[in-house]
Amino acid sequence: MKTKLLILITLFLSFSVIAVAQKEVDIKEKTEKKVTNRVNKKSDELLDKGLDKIEKGIGSLFKRKKKKKKKKKRNEEVVIEQQEQASTPEAPAQPAAPTTPKMDVKWSRFDFVPGDEVLFEDAPDLMEENGEFPSRWDLQAGNCEIVNVNGENVIAFPQGGTITPYLTNAKEDYIPEVFTVEFDAYFRPEYARRIYLYLWDKKNHRSNGNSSVSFNVNSASLNTGNYSGSLPGKKGNYSKEGGWRHFSVAFTKGKLKVYVNDTRLINIPRYSANPSGISIQVEGYSSDKPEDLQYIKNVRIGKGGVKYYDRIMQDGKIVCNGIRFDVNKATLKPESMGSINKIFQLMTKKTDLRFSVEGHTDADGDDAKNLSLSEQRAKTVMDKLISMGITADRLSSKGLGESKPVDNNSSPEGKANNRRVEFVKL
Repeated sequence: MKTKLLILITLFLSFSVIAVAQKEVDIKEKTEKKVTNRVNKKSDELLDKGLDKIEKGIGSLFKRKKKKKKKKKRNEEVVIEQQEQASTPEAPAQPAAPTTPKMDVKWSRFDFVPGDEVLFEDAPDLMEENGEFPSRWDLQAGNCEIVNVNGENVIAFPQGGTITPYLTNAKEDYIPEVFTVEFDAYFRPEYARRIYLYLWDKKNHRSNGNSSVSFNVNSASLNTGNYSGSLPGKKGNYSKEGGWRHFSVAFTKGKLKVYVNDTRLINIPRYSANPSGISIQVEGYSSDKPEDLQYIKNVRIGKGGVKYYDRIMQDGKIVCNGIRFDVNKATLKPESMGSINKIFQLMTKKTDLRFSVEGHTDADGDDAKNLSLSEQRAKTVMDKLISMGITADRLSSKGLGESKPVDNNSSPEGKANNRRVEFVKL
């Protein structure tokens, strides 16, 4: 029994040892296998990474080589292009586009100079009675009256009318072959009627082919031929503000010029008819309200004149009654610039000319005030010429008041001739 038990124990132990040994062998094999797998896996990963880097490096190398080839090819093309240009004759240079030259334009559109001698003038006088027909005029049609506006008398046309100068020789041709006509006209705002200057006396003469000049608020035209003009930038027959305009006409042996303010609008070299007188017509309104009126003032007809240089050679002085001032002031009126421009041009061309600018007045008013006023006016003219570019050493000024009249002081025309500025050669 004991022997069997011993044999069983021995066998059990043997199998156990064998099992343990076998188990140890299995663990060892598994361990070796697992280690081998992990090593292989790591090796594969490392190998893949290495191969990726190698592949990337090779790709970059190929790209650099490709860029170098492209750059080399481009350099070769540039060299070839330069060689071709060097071997090709140069094309002739294209001429530069012509530049527009700067134009130094001198264009005088106001050369009006009143006649030397005043033949007719009517302001009208402050002694004219308000509401009465103007005493120095005759009526051809319609109606007109004296109206006081802002302290001065004017000739108004309540519903339109035509007037002619009241002269003893009115039935004769009282206009010389060289003459000027001027007047101021007021136009109502926004809706202004035309004013006509006829170059014949409509009450006493036939037209004999003469024309009328039609004046609008900003324009002028002749009723025969295609002659017209407007002030720059202005609508000829419309002004929102209306107001005063200065109209001038100059006739010199067939040459006719028409001005509005300080601009020449019409210049006719050959006017075939012979002016014999003047008439002024203002179109009428259905209303005779004061605000609807149009009126005129400062009408003047002048005779002559002789060119300024010829006057200097003949008389040693130039007499200008076209230089005008505001009433009892030394402020130049715009229409004065025609005469002043002529003096300036003469002194510019004849650089040796030197003048004493001398002011004269009519006999109305106080002697001392007239003397002071004439001095101020003479200085104003001198200063204007200096501001235009005449050097001060070529000019002097003085006033003589009413002390040296050239005409009587009993008529508007005589007073107008006495109110003057003289340029006496030094």
